[in-house]
Amino acid sequence: MARRHQDYSRTGCAVEAALEIIGAKWKGGIIYQLLGGELRFSELRRRMPGVTQRILAKALRELEADGVISRTVYPTVPPQVGYQLTAEGEALRPAVMVLHDWGKRHTQPFDVAAE
Repeated sequence: MARRHQDYSRTGCAVEAALEIIGAKWKGGIIYQLLGGELRFSELRRRMPGVTQRILAKALRELEADGVISRTVYPTVPPQVGYQLTAEGEALRPAVMVLHDWGKRHTQPFDVAAE
């Protein structure tokens, strides 16, 4: 069941609508990590060492509720849970890759010799 979001049809700002769904601090990183395929919760934690277990779980629940990711519970002992992008989540690939490339260019150490 999708979460309710503010209606941006009157303002015409689709960017705000998109950022309301994927703009929280850790959600972009989660989506980026899942571009490579399904990951277990513990693997996401290892790949994102700055996020707490509580915040990661909350972000995953919200992304799932918004239809960006799907959650699969495997019948193992103890139970394991895997997350992967849905078709809607996969549609974010080009935007996430543009943000990734932009971030790499804009977080490089300042090169004094280049001036």
